[in-house]
Amino acid sequence: MPIGRIPMAHTRNGDALVTLSTGNLVLVLAPHIGGSVVGFRQAGADLLRPTPQDALESGFVRRTSAFPLVPYCNRIAYRRFAFNGESYQLTRNGEEEHALHGNGWQLPWSIADVSASSCTLILEHRPFGRGSGDRDGWPFAFRAKQSFALAPQSLRLTLSVENQDLRPMPAGLGWHPFFPLRDDTILAFGAQGMWLNDAGHLPTEHVSLTRNRGFGEGRRIAGTDLNTCFTGWDRRGIIQLGGQLPNLRIAADCLLSMAIVYSPLGQSFFAFEPVSHMPDAINRTHSVADHGLRTLAPGETIAGDILVTVD
Repeated sequence: MPIGRIPMAHTRNGDALVTLSTGNLVLVLAPHIGGSVVGFRQAGADLLRPTPQDALESGFVRRTSAFPLVPYCNRIAYRRFAFNGESYQLTRNGEEEHALHGNGWQLPWSIADVSASSCTLILEHRPFGRGSGDRDGWPFAFRAKQSFALAPQSLRLTLSVENQDLRPMPAGLGWHPFFPLRDDTILAFGAQGMWLNDAGHLPTEHVSLTRNRGFGEGRRIAGTDLNTCFTGWDRRGIIQLGGQLPNLRIAADCLLSMAIVYSPLGQSFFAFEPVSHMPDAINRTHSVADHGLRTLAPGETIAGDILVTVD
């Protein structure tokens, strides 16, 4: 089975989609496919990248409209890290040699509560083993929650993760939405710095933003080739989708202090990801002061809130 798909054996008993609606907004969730969003529309117009039918049928999470990043964001270099005196080797969970996006996007979530315009999804993670060789992507027990609340002009998403292990746990959160890309799509947000990357998309140097590298005045996304973490994000962003599509305003709370722009050349989408820490933060805690990663004591929780307003 290609990496990035959830085995259908995990979804046979709970593979129903959840549709929320209010006013002209419709949000469709696939709890069994990594707790993902598979559609977000206003009056039939796609506000997020639509999910193809074959991706729904095969459980291909990375072709959905959006998915959660938990219990860490972006990459862990070479799938290795040391924490509290223990060394860990994670299994490969993507097409590259680094661990990618946590493991929440590769596990089925359950529905804790649902109404016409709201839904709460829960993931209870228990590792199969501890230390090296963990087969399920993360050696600590945790409970993650996503709460979606749809209003006539907005979507609010609240993400949280609770350490349910007996040991302290490193943790982070983020959301990975994909937006449709047109020639006239413009992204605008304020930030103070950015991480330069190596060929494997691992951070190498932190630099202050210059006018031509930043998005403070708004930039067209088409033709850019970015997979970049921006720091000192002011937690506000505007996406002008272009054409006859509406504008989206994104606001995040203080936990989500960084933003990643992913815009691969030649694609009809881009991602703007509110996240709580830099890529490979778990291996940078001693060398980078503002890495963003949190350490949760047993029973401790962190939560982040994202509001998407449709203008």
